[in-house]
Amino acid sequence: MSAALPDAGVSRFRAYGPRQIDTIAARYGLPDELRKTVRLVSQVLPFRVNEYVLSNLIDWQNLPDDPIYQLVFPQQGMLSSEDEKRLSVLLDADDTVSRRELTETVNSIRARLNPHPSGQMQLNVPQQDGVELKGMQHKYRETVLYFPGHGQSCHAYCTYCFRWAQFVGEADLRFAAPDPGHLLTYLGDHPDVSDVLVTGGDPAIMSTDRLRSHLEPLLTVDTLRTIRIGTKAVAYWPQRFVTDQDADDLLRLFEQVVASGRNLAVMAHFSHPRELETDIARRAVSRIRSTGALVYCQAPLIAHVNDDPRTWAELWRRELAADAVPYYMFVERDTGPHDYFKVPLARAATIFREAYRTLPGLARTVRGPVMSATPGKVLVDGVQDTPEGRYFALRMVQARDPQLVGRPFRALYSPTACWIDELECDPSTPEDIVAAVAGRVRY
Repeated sequence: MSAALPDAGVSRFRAYGPRQIDTIAARYGLPDELRKTVRLVSQVLPFRVNEYVLSNLIDWQNLPDDPIYQLVFPQQGMLSSEDEKRLSVLLDADDTVSRRELTETVNSIRARLNPHPSGQMQLNVPQQDGVELKGMQHKYRETVLYFPGHGQSCHAYCTYCFRWAQFVGEADLRFAAPDPGHLLTYLGDHPDVSDVLVTGGDPAIMSTDRLRSHLEPLLTVDTLRTIRIGTKAVAYWPQRFVTDQDADDLLRLFEQVVASGRNLAVMAHFSHPRELETDIARRAVSRIRSTGALVYCQAPLIAHVNDDPRTWAELWRRELAADAVPYYMFVERDTGPHDYFKVPLARAATIFREAYRTLPGLARTVRGPVMSATPGKVLVDGVQDTPEGRYFALRMVQARDPQLVGRPFRALYSPTACWIDELECDPSTPEDIVAAVAGRVRY
């Protein structure tokens, strides 16, 4: 474990939400119109930012187009114009009836935003003795997702986050486990599970002692070979690994996991190269790597933030330079403000190809664009022009049904399709793949 460095000007974590928007506006000159937008949209979608992001990552001279501002601040257009107008009227009215109607309207809008896409609630929640294990998901044979209850927040929220429903205070929309007891029993009954992904929210929001209470018991499971930790903290609060009071303890915990013979993979979410510009972010990656843990990098392709090939090429090069592995370019999921962030698959394939071809060989570990959809992870390999017509070349890189993994298939080309349910499989596609893509199979 390498030694810590002094912090880059921000040492105390402080979060800001909708109630502090006036403070942010006064400090950074946020125009009234943008301030009102944040207050309005955050009635529906979660908003949280922190001192490090405000001070180090946002270009306040480039509002509202700055990509990091787009990444963390709610924007006009994330809700329909009709919903925005209705919310605005109810917010301006200060009476009991309007407040009650505001709550009902907010809940109605959230329900229409597909809060749990790709069968998370209906298909992914495992059962033990007929009882649903709500703090877990088991979609792929080898991997179980685990949601520790105290890790269901983040240092800052991404406006595109497909897990936005975790953060809006609705208990029936939330995955959370109080402790790993049910997980340990489940792993004992499913020895084919070799990987656990500890996710959220963000597990790194927890203190080291609390995180240890969730990780150490996993080291007693002989069949478990890999522990993954999904986190945005390296981008949004790198102090967690460098200067926080228990940063050294956290890295010693990582060393303990590695010393047990397991692979420890920190799944770092970098959405834009600016998140790796600061010395402390690069130092955080270095300190994590010094424990023997691996760092894999992934993010979705999102309009207004990173929807051009130069941005992705620079991001992947910076990840490689920081001794991290470029891993996935995802397609933005069909949830939350999807219409605001979506990028057509045809354009996504072009962006990936143009960025990928500029990379050195060691950075060509990255895969994309990938839809993490109901049947599995569907890779858009590109567009094929044939005598029969134009097609998307697709492939399952992961699937609920392991028999589908690695199998190529085609879909009819569409210049506007942004998600798998907007595609039509080529008539020659095998029936089992057609059924999986159409969601007609429950595994």
